[in-house]
Amino acid sequence: MRSGNLLVLRMARVTLWESDTDTTKSERPGGRIVVVVIVLLALLAGGGYAAAYGLAGDKVPRGTSISGVDVGGLSRDAAITKLEKAFGTRAKEPIEVTVAQSASADAKESVEPGEIGLDIDYAASVDAAGAGASWNPRRQWDYFTGGKDVDAVVHIDEARLDDKLTALSEGLGKPPKDGQVLFTADGVKTTQPEAGEEVDRDDARTAIVDAYLGDEKSVVLEVAAAQPDIDSADVEEAVDSFANPAMAHAVTLVFGENEIRLAPRKFASVLSMKPENGKLVPAVDQAALTELVKDATADGKPVDATVKLVKGKPKVIPAKPGVSFDPAQVATVFQGLLTAPEDARSGKVDAEVVDADFTTKDAKALKIVEKVSEFSTYYPHADYRNVNIGRAAELVDGTILKPGEEFSLNGIVGERTAENGFTDGYIISNGILKKDLGGGVSQMATTTFNAMFFAGLKDIQHKPHSFYIDRYPVGREATVAWPTVDLRFENDTPYGILIRAWVVPSNYSRQGKVTVQMWSTKVWDIDSKTSARYGYVSPATRTLTTPDCEAHTGWSGFQVDVTRIFRRHKESAVDHTEKFHTVYTPSDTVVCKKPGPPPAGADPGDD
Repeated sequence: MRSGNLLVLRMARVTLWESDTDTTKSERPGGRIVVVVIVLLALLAGGGYAAAYGLAGDKVPRGTSISGVDVGGLSRDAAITKLEKAFGTRAKEPIEVTVAQSASADAKESVEPGEIGLDIDYAASVDAAGAGASWNPRRQWDYFTGGKDVDAVVHIDEARLDDKLTALSEGLGKPPKDGQVLFTADGVKTTQPEAGEEVDRDDARTAIVDAYLGDEKSVVLEVAAAQPDIDSADVEEAVDSFANPAMAHAVTLVFGENEIRLAPRKFASVLSMKPENGKLVPAVDQAALTELVKDATADGKPVDATVKLVKGKPKVIPAKPGVSFDPAQVATVFQGLLTAPEDARSGKVDAEVVDADFTTKDAKALKIVEKVSEFSTYYPHADYRNVNIGRAAELVDGTILKPGEEFSLNGIVGERTAENGFTDGYIISNGILKKDLGGGVSQMATTTFNAMFFAGLKDIQHKPHSFYIDRYPVGREATVAWPTVDLRFENDTPYGILIRAWVVPSNYSRQGKVTVQMWSTKVWDIDSKTSARYGYVSPATRTLTTPDCEAHTGWSGFQVDVTRIFRRHKESAVDHTEKFHTVYTPSDTVVCKKPGPPPAGADPGDD
């Protein structure tokens, strides 16, 4: 205590010495600070630090103002309340923004603070000014020595502000344009940067915030020359460091034992270079790259190789392994290979791979290289024929028979139902015509049989129509009926067979045409010889009273023989022959009559 009293006395003497001058403390520079310092030191030395803490509390330092609003000495809550009252109304007032333009009249626009996310954080402003209770000596010092005028803490949505400034810059002439690097199937292309004009972003932000906090709610934004973010040097660097190396060579992605080779003209569409911090950085469109990979693979399940006609020529369509992969990892591996040298542009990708059963090598081994037969038949116009024959041709088209495999028309076309795409048409049943689903499909059977006949394939099962139909080759035709009557033949050659089938529909002015082709490697040159008709049988006349009766004028039945003559391709000697014997039953004449009354005395209830 004695040492404490001694210190107080010494401090008192200093105070008396200071007051011995002619100038009052309030008039002398630093006088107020000296007194505050002495009092604060006295309190601290005398054990009054707690008293100093209690005196300062959470108050704003004395003499402090926030954007012109005096809040010195106020508690934190009181200071916040005062700021809210001072700025509450004007903080919501729109700001009149004028853009100075040299080429036209000044453009003006009223900008609502909310449009650009502009508002005052009152609590943060008071805290930044020094409010808040603390035992830190620095806090006590700041409170007693006083504060100064500080800016309010203002929040602004930079993206929305930038959008607004961009909109305000429209019509100022030519905006700056960044240089670009573009990737096309033909290679790398560039767009050179161009200077322009725009509102100065930094100056505009400061001016708008000042107007927002001030009493004058208007601001003039100056237009300045603007340089693009991406200049010629950036474009050149991007081309040299990435674009040209990326497009120089193919990239190979390895999935298990399967390799997917992507040529630059294919992957160009997934590449881009985007501006970032004043540079062009590479970007890979992950979704587009994933589709490229999926085109070369099968998503999950493998797809067998096959052969199709492309521009009139057989082409092997490669097998696709079933692959499950992580698109993000594929993109990462792919991008990492783009700048690698030619001999190092192959990378492994983690994936679950299931290989196809019938590989690309298997498809090539089929040696489907040329057309070995073609046959067409014609039919009179009927809508049901267009539908049914067209549907059957659609189902047969593209069939591939490997060596030793058997063709079944019923197996490929399936049951003739409405759900399977067929409609009602005429068929032969019990020697007469009647309506049923799938009528007309026998036209497809006959055409396919003849294509098989002239390709030299092995006949397994075929049944001619019950009676002769004159639009078909006599003795060289076939009918089908689900499920028992079928057209079946075997590919007994060492090569694969591709069957192509299509229909040219009929109309009221022309016949329809159905064509079937066989593509393979030619083994046989086939000729056909047809005998004279013999064993004629006259038609009978049948009178029907059923509701589905169709009147019909009949013709005679007969027998005929067709011989298929086999010669090895490009050889003149006959290798062997095959005989087809056909018996056509007469096509009976059908007369339709209405049913007569029941016999007199008959009891309808008797069995």
